[in-house]
Amino acid sequence: MTKKTRVAIVTGASSGIGLACATAFDAAGMRLVLIGRQMSRLEAVADQFSQEPELVAGDIADPETSRAAIDRALMKYGRLDVLLANAGLYLPDKGWEVDASVVDSIGRTNVLGVMHSVHAAIPHFISQGIGDIIVTSSVSGHQVISWEPIYSATKHAVQAFVHGTRQQLVGTGVRLGAIAPGIVLNELWGVSEGDSSIEQEVAAGKGMRSADVADAVMYMLGAPRHITIRDLVMLPTNQEI
Repeated sequence: MTKKTRVAIVTGASSGIGLACATAFDAAGMRLVLIGRQMSRLEAVADQFSQEPELVAGDIADPETSRAAIDRALMKYGRLDVLLANAGLYLPDKGWEVDASVVDSIGRTNVLGVMHSVHAAIPHFISQGIGDIIVTSSVSGHQVISWEPIYSATKHAVQAFVHGTRQQLVGTGVRLGAIAPGIVLNELWGVSEGDSSIEQEVAAGKGMRSADVADAVMYMLGAPRHITIRDLVMLPTNQEI
């Protein structure tokens, strides 16, 4: 590994946006540490990368999961350059009509999972004077959407955390921003990989691919160091919100 080879941690890396971003990072020559809930799912996607990634299975809401991933990156590669805090769960239902444990799980994953992973990475990035953190938010973090108020609440919390923490990082060399997609046609939205409806919805401007979000993440990472893209909101052209 050369000094210019970047190392990235991706949470929620076994599917959807996380997997698409990990794939884009791999294509850009980065070395990877992938985090997911189930080792079996991580192992199922690991062989698609040009170089074998490090795999960490665990609950992202447990701070030990992120710490383990950072330790793995430093032990294996001797550095860490990028954190994509992407893991998240979705709930389109009325909160009072589902089991309270579901609401609890979404709050822990979407909010605490982001906080713990970002907090675990920040001291390392500050010590080296450089680093990039991108959090997967949602357009639902910028406006409340009636069919997903719990999900919207978690993403509003993420936005507040990103904005406040970014201000605390001014002058450290660490960049922190959020990407906020609209409808992305993947497992989180209830669409299986390879489903024929994906290209139909994309062609109609009613949905995006996970790879479209990955392209935007690469754009954020590629900005000159004097620029932080604090928020990047991206929507399908015909999404009516």
